[in-house]
Amino acid sequence: MPELPEVETVRRTLNALVKGKQIENVTVRLPRIIIRPDDTQAFAHMLAGHSIVNVERRGKFLRLVLDGLVLVSHLRMEGRYGLYQAGEPLDKHTHVIFHFTDGTELRYNDVRQFGTMHLFQPGEDLTLPPLVKLGQEPLEPSFTAGRFKEIVSGKSTKIKSLLLNQEYVVGIGNIYVDESLHRAGIHPELSAKALTGEQLDRLHHAIVATLTEAVDAGGSSIKSYVNGQGESGTYQQQLLIYGRKDQPCSVCGTIIEKSVVGGRGTHYCPSCQQPSAH
Repeated sequence: MPELPEVETVRRTLNALVKGKQIENVTVRLPRIIIRPDDTQAFAHMLAGHSIVNVERRGKFLRLVLDGLVLVSHLRMEGRYGLYQAGEPLDKHTHVIFHFTDGTELRYNDVRQFGTMHLFQPGEDLTLPPLVKLGQEPLEPSFTAGRFKEIVSGKSTKIKSLLLNQEYVVGIGNIYVDESLHRAGIHPELSAKALTGEQLDRLHHAIVATLTEAVDAGGSSIKSYVNGQGESGTYQQQLLIYGRKDQPCSVCGTIIEKSVVGGRGTHYCPSCQQPSAH
């Protein structure tokens, strides 16, 4: 599933591709992608004539801000957008097509068919599902070390599970949680409330640094992720722990191990990330 760096990269490329374009009409080829409204004809009718003002992001969700509407799009496992000329051959996995007045088309392609789209009036999207319960954005200035400590304080949840919970901090999925915990030298199974102030400072710094570097690299293309221009990310070349089971840790040389935490495959170094809070 694309995480914050990948979705942020898609946001940036989509802004360059479709900002200012006017929607002439919309074709929905797979109705279950459209969640709100639950009538695909109403969905298409509402969008016709509107222009894209900006493409924004909230956690792992894209927010296509139009002049009078907001389209919330979740890519899930393998959803992707691409800009095409009208008349170009359609892929069998293209499920939604936004036809623009200039003869181009924004196509949503999703092999796994897990993606979703919700259409809202402006401001409504932040007060209703799927965005209403989302937590702190980790790349916003408001995500200070103090704010992070407030989020974590007193919680007995394992720190990895807490970081994966989108109601606390948004956008950090399995890849970047493993990378951040390794960078901070914290074992993924430690209780959040057992972490010292110094450890939380290190983890806060690690989260921000890891996500910032990943965004700069265009995200990680572990499986099929590409940005809005069909380009792969390169951060997977810099991963220090994720996907490196049985390889030596780049910090200490100890063999990297893999376990399961909260139902998720978890990579860690048994030397750098001791299962003790001190």
